[in-house]
Amino acid sequence: MNLHASAKSSSFTESVIREMTRLAAVHDAINLGQGYPDFPAPEEVKEAARRAISEDHNQYPITWGDPTFRRAIAAKYAADYGMIVDPETEICVTCGSTEAMAASFLGILDEGDEVVVFEPFYESYNPDAILSGATGRYVTLYPPDWSFDPDELGEAFGPRTRAIVVNSPHNPTGKVFTAEELGMIARLCRDHDAIAITDEIYEHITYEDREHVPIATLPGMRERTVTVSALSKTYSVTGWRVGWAVAPPPLMAGIRSTHDFLTVAAAAPLQIAGVAALGLPGEYYQQIRKEYAERRDLMLEVLAAAGFTADPPEGAYYVMADVSSLGFDDDVAAARHLVEDRGVATVPGSSFFSRPELGRHLLRFAFCKKLETLEAAGERLGSTR
Repeated sequence: MNLHASAKSSSFTESVIREMTRLAAVHDAINLGQGYPDFPAPEEVKEAARRAISEDHNQYPITWGDPTFRRAIAAKYAADYGMIVDPETEICVTCGSTEAMAASFLGILDEGDEVVVFEPFYESYNPDAILSGATGRYVTLYPPDWSFDPDELGEAFGPRTRAIVVNSPHNPTGKVFTAEELGMIARLCRDHDAIAITDEIYEHITYEDREHVPIATLPGMRERTVTVSALSKTYSVTGWRVGWAVAPPPLMAGIRSTHDFLTVAAAAPLQIAGVAALGLPGEYYQQIRKEYAERRDLMLEVLAAAGFTADPPEGAYYVMADVSSLGFDDDVAAARHLVEDRGVATVPGSSFFSRPELGRHLLRFAFCKKLETLEAAGERLGSTR
């Protein structure tokens, strides 16, 4: 019988992150693998969702997003970054940022195109490239500050380069790209007539004096950038799956067409609730940065006590830790030991690299959890020396 998966889908595995969540459930482990909060979303945002359902916002919205929500997104970019976005022609609301990235790859890239990706990278970028027929060109981010070699980046660009993926604040390292780094990327995009596809879902979670700068705000980049974000991380509603892409009309045409036949539309009542989320006062963002900084510091203390080495992330809510002290040959064995024997789920570092050997000594820990959850994880980890 001719029963087999497609060659494209067979060339990548299921999500390692979601696999670790399943293992966490099996072993009753504390889940520091998948990046979802275990604390509640803002009450006013939840109430807005309940109200939207009661008011019968329960049918198909416009495919690329409820007009009120799109206007709220445009207003937020104008207020936060001075970006002038046309909600009628330059926004597509999607089922989370993951779909926004997939729709961008599929709607913009063609077979044979090349896309530059920094590694380590969030695990969906490689499958997105494969499904779109594009080839990934990988540029390494080097610890401890996860910087890139400008010469390596320049060599990754060539005559077939169509796009570069810029994820800042970065998952899994927590790196926030500097103005100088963004300037180098922008210059290469202009020189090679390439597009920047940016994943900015952690835009409001940064630490100390680090500030997120959308590359679309740099000279000559507004017309060649797809900016992706979502409600998920900022408002602790990862299960809502409401995200968006912002792009100039020629690029948005491809994104909207692809999105239409991928998912039709994101959930109507949750888009209405998104208007309330985006309208929260500035104090809300100050408070979440303060609270995430406290969680980050506790996570670093827990890891140090366990004998792991980790540098403080500049943004997002993950830490990449060197777990060589466990004595295992690779990160997968180390991750299985922690989830099965210590009751703490993490993500193997190799899953974030095109060359797995680069992450064999690393595990990713998500600290988007209550302080008591992180403290409990510390008790389970103890000292692993």
